[in-house]
Amino acid sequence: MSGCCNPSGYRHFFNQREARRNLRSYERRGLDTMARRVVGYLTSRGLEGRSVLEVGGGIGALQIELLRAGAATTTNVEISGGYEKVAADLLKREGLEGRVERRLGDFTDVAGELEADDVVMNRVICCYPDMEKLMGAALGASRRFVAATFPRDRLGAGLVVAMGNAYCRMRNVDFRAFVHPPDAIRETASRRGFAVAFEDKNFIWHGVVFERAA
Repeated sequence: MSGCCNPSGYRHFFNQREARRNLRSYERRGLDTMARRVVGYLTSRGLEGRSVLEVGGGIGALQIELLRAGAATTTNVEISGGYEKVAADLLKREGLEGRVERRLGDFTDVAGELEADDVVMNRVICCYPDMEKLMGAALGASRRFVAATFPRDRLGAGLVVAMGNAYCRMRNVDFRAFVHPPDAIRETASRRGFAVAFEDKNFIWHGVVFERAA
């Protein structure tokens, strides 16, 4: 992403082939476990009539689930254009084209132009080197919740990330993943007036929903 790393690395990694793979996974199994738990929490707190902004939403599967659960509109900001055709076809198939806006660009560059009730970043923080910049942009754009999933700060997650980065180096792909400390993520949210409303973990992934203080 601009200012932090080479966007070409993201476009090489998050391409049409990856989009088709994501679509097949969604059609077979639905959302990943942690994303389902986050969607379940947001649904339990009420989505009717709400607007949702997703950062790096890929083919838009999570947004589709939120719209089905009652959200009025969603906006997706994606740095790579590789997902757009698959996403457009999926939205058309679901009959949701009129309720979703898709934008291309670095979210941290355009966040000042955007606002929503809820902001979602599913497996996105780990793709960005400057966690505070990304989280600050998401928190600033949210009127209610910021939901994020990211790798746990533990050996298993670190090994998975390290292997992925080694693969990128071997392929000369300018993309790296990161394991940002969860405590630092919480502290960033706390300084901006958000508190943890929901938290869950599995072997690899950590999910948190931060709520803006009244």
